[in-house]
Amino acid sequence: MSQRKYFGTDGVRGRVGDFPITPDFAVKLGWAAGTVLSASGNQRVLVGKDTRLSGYMLESALEAGLLSAGVSVEFLGPMPTPAVAYLTRNFRAAAGIVISASHNPYYDNGIKFFSDSGSKLPDHVEAEIERLLDEPLVCVPSEHMGRASRIDDAPGRYIEFCKSVFPSDLSLKGMRIVVDCAHGATYHIAPDVLRELGADIWEIGTEPNGININEKCGATHLDALRDEVLARKADLGFALDGDGDRIMMVTATGRIVDGDDVLFILARAAQQDGLLQGGIVGTLMSNFALEKFFTDRRIPFVRAKVGDRYVMEELVKRDWRIGGENSGHIINRQFHSTGDGIIAGLQVLTAMQREQRSLDELLEPLVKAPQALINVRFTAGTDPLAAANVQAVVNEVEQALGNNGRVLLRKSGTEPLIRVMVEGQDGNKVRAYAEEIASEVEAASN
Repeated sequence: MSQRKYFGTDGVRGRVGDFPITPDFAVKLGWAAGTVLSASGNQRVLVGKDTRLSGYMLESALEAGLLSAGVSVEFLGPMPTPAVAYLTRNFRAAAGIVISASHNPYYDNGIKFFSDSGSKLPDHVEAEIERLLDEPLVCVPSEHMGRASRIDDAPGRYIEFCKSVFPSDLSLKGMRIVVDCAHGATYHIAPDVLRELGADIWEIGTEPNGININEKCGATHLDALRDEVLARKADLGFALDGDGDRIMMVTATGRIVDGDDVLFILARAAQQDGLLQGGIVGTLMSNFALEKFFTDRRIPFVRAKVGDRYVMEELVKRDWRIGGENSGHIINRQFHSTGDGIIAGLQVLTAMQREQRSLDELLEPLVKAPQALINVRFTAGTDPLAAANVQAVVNEVEQALGNNGRVLLRKSGTEPLIRVMVEGQDGNKVRAYAEEIASEVEAASN
């Protein structure tokens, strides 16, 4: 992945209007991807998007490129990323394409791909697409060009799929849930799923206008959800991100529930039900307390690199089912081929209903180590992680923490950010250490 020219950890992403998120590049990408992905003879590709205004432009440009490669395109309209993965598999398409920048602001956008199995493209396939991007675009003959159409019932199909994950002997009747869809791709999906399963629903973040996606709402901004849960005296709240592949939650008492908490609930429930196949995959960011809990209960636990594609790679390699990131990407291969915020939420609700316990009660056994995460934006062309002052302060903090904590610095795979994470026993010290390191990183990035 480090040698890639265009693809990051989650497809191609950037600011709209700046290369590579431009219409001319999208045409070329559509042609290159169509040429590679249809080589098996299957010339059918599905395209979905989130609610960004720029999605219309990129959708049209991709269409032109795909059709010129002889690929027929079927548009899904605004749909969650995991929905595109499911429908690609369900319709036996050669591939699925999602136009989305996930949790990023509206002025960013991206293009990512799913294989015919509904999983992220293997590295060698992305590498072949990149190779073709440097070749001249050559149209197939007119009589072999693809056709374009729409799948009008895509939302209904995906709603039924999500509902099928929830056990038929259970109901959400009487449960009070606030759902925040981040004005993104789940705005017309998640509330209906929960409502049709019997819950009383309050919606926020379900009025997209093309530029309000993720704006002070959704999985990366939980204040609005927490306020609504407490005001409504709801049982819990769900927050999805702009493309619906991650989830964060809020308990009835206002406690924030992140991906580590969800992994804990899912793993514990699977072990109790005899459905835990192997162990659990976390990431370098997973809280140490989560690892200790699994170790104490003889549940194997491994850490993958940060990024849901790497979590999936570890799961497939070990033939395990459950993994995820503390940012809210949760994968359960028993149900889906990729991370899915709605399905992860339904699994938590299943555990609550089976045990007849609140979300706060389910989380009582897990006491997480204090962890501070600070994002520092850096300038292209700089490498703050190599700076002597940054390395020096990291060494000082690591010596101070000893065996009772850890420091992790890494570059984001989707944004020009350095993630500074510090974990330890004292929350105040952890925050102070993180701020100290972040200050040096910021100085080195200018």
